[in-house]
Amino acid sequence: MVTDKFNPEESTLDQDPLESDGLNLDPQGLIEKDPINLEVLKKLTGQSVLSVDQFDKELVLEVCKFAALLESKEIAKSHPLDGKIIITAFFEASTRTRLSFESAVLRLDGKIISIPEGKSTGQAKGESLPDIGEMFNAYADCVVMRHTDTDAIDEIMHNLRVPLINAGNGTGEHPTQSLADWFAILKWKPKLKGKLKPENRIHLGILGTPGSMRAVNSFLRMSLLFKDSIKKISLISEMADPLGEELTEKVEKSGIEVFISNDVNDVVSDLDIIYMNSIAFLGDSYKSLDSRFKLDENTKMKDDAVVLHPLARLDELDPMLDGTHHNLYFTQAHGAVFVRQALFISILNRFHKIPKDEIQ
Repeated sequence: MVTDKFNPEESTLDQDPLESDGLNLDPQGLIEKDPINLEVLKKLTGQSVLSVDQFDKELVLEVCKFAALLESKEIAKSHPLDGKIIITAFFEASTRTRLSFESAVLRLDGKIISIPEGKSTGQAKGESLPDIGEMFNAYADCVVMRHTDTDAIDEIMHNLRVPLINAGNGTGEHPTQSLADWFAILKWKPKLKGKLKPENRIHLGILGTPGSMRAVNSFLRMSLLFKDSIKKISLISEMADPLGEELTEKVEKSGIEVFISNDVNDVVSDLDIIYMNSIAFLGDSYKSLDSRFKLDENTKMKDDAVVLHPLARLDELDPMLDGTHHNLYFTQAHGAVFVRQALFISILNRFHKIPKDEIQ
């Protein structure tokens, strides 16, 4: 069980007046005495990132370690993405995801062609995604796409030959969000990288339904890779069967105990990590969760429990928690830029742009 608490006075980071509320963690803990393995990261070179199922634990760890390096060091001066063009094609509304991808590219001196909404594309006139994908091949070196249709990834891949990063496909997956989630978790507890004794493993709570919430879906899939660090997963969902056949099989294969409840208050006092979500995307609309899925200053959390949330939030996560040590969600959001930088450098094989003395 996790017992040590965060002490701001022990942080090795200089205090920055722009620091956010909540936990501000030193990424160096992920890479101290643990050099980055470029050979593992090079498995991503030229590849699309469509699903968490493409990753094993080793690759997740190396992406997170590389992100920690990018957060710790001044890499932008080396212009890693100089000469590369990225299309950010967002056929569904987005703030954090689109801007964090674009920030990741621009901070590494790449260039962006942005589609901020589907109405600005030929799809609004009936053009097919396969045809759009064919055109993208001539325009950019990599495409980042979010779409309301769960099948959109399969459709555009018919003709797309440059790498594609899935930034959320309907009720499907959001794999780079889960990388940002675990980057935050591993900065919080670097020892979760290894195999823990059963008594030291964490109890992970997930609020939401993986079958209809893509961020929850991807987070659960990635969490199963860390089965040696997790003693139990509690799923808090309004659905009697929140997993479905495929995820049930994956969970059973992992050997992790899973408890299902429809009220967070049933388990919150025993949770080490609470992964929240506010809305489920259902075709062409959103559905909010009710009070059984809410946290505020009166919720009986463990003293050292942390809260994650992919944002945007509604009233399920009280802003009163922002200034507490439970708040890992701002670190989670900010770290997404570095995770996405790590992916772009890996996918586009720009490792030679990173000074050797920085990456070794």
